[in-house]
Amino acid sequence: MIIFYEATGDIAFLKFKGKFSKNTFDVSLELSWNPCPGNLLLSDPFLNDENFGRSVVLLCEHQVTASFGLVVNKPSILHLGDLVEELSFVDAEVYVGGPVEQNTLHFLYFGSKLLADSKSLGEGLWWGGDFKGLVQLLKVGDLLPAQVRFFIGYSGWDSGQLDAELQEKSWIVYKGLFEQQFFEKPANQLWKVLMKNMGGDFMLQANYPLDPRLN
Repeated sequence: MIIFYEATGDIAFLKFKGKFSKNTFDVSLELSWNPCPGNLLLSDPFLNDENFGRSVVLLCEHQVTASFGLVVNKPSILHLGDLVEELSFVDAEVYVGGPVEQNTLHFLYFGSKLLADSKSLGEGLWWGGDFKGLVQLLKVGDLLPAQVRFFIGYSGWDSGQLDAELQEKSWIVYKGLFEQQFFEKPANQLWKVLMKNMGGDFMLQANYPLDPRLN
């Protein structure tokens, strides 16, 4: 049930109530690359965390004061119509964007910029924007459900926190852009697909068990 519509800054959203180890290979080059909005963060193969294990996070903001991202490969048990009555005609899964404020709804869309206040995250990828406009575009078919992904909650880092996690090798910065075709990959395979796309040692790491004791 939607409680109210809220805008924060430029972004609008809805609110409602052998034995391997993580140090086996040196991936410091990739991890030292300063991430920027539009980059994907892949969780370390051995990151045993209920929120971020084998996660793919799209970084939307990365500033001195804080960082904001959306996990793009963790479907929830909800569908859009369960949360937004006026979009009940759209058959769309809702993904868990992260553990923070899971009473908020966020969205990404591909294509040309069609909504006021949308923020570019790369060529043809947009984050947020006027929600009422989004509803109208979906109703008239100017934006297709396949072009949009919805998320409850988000992933947030305080000042310096993400940089510290990168230094700790909790995240790998994916060397490539987020593409619409990633929406078509099975969510539970996306992390592995992207790791293999990076080649080299990452192809081996893609097949690691989550628990290194199972090697």
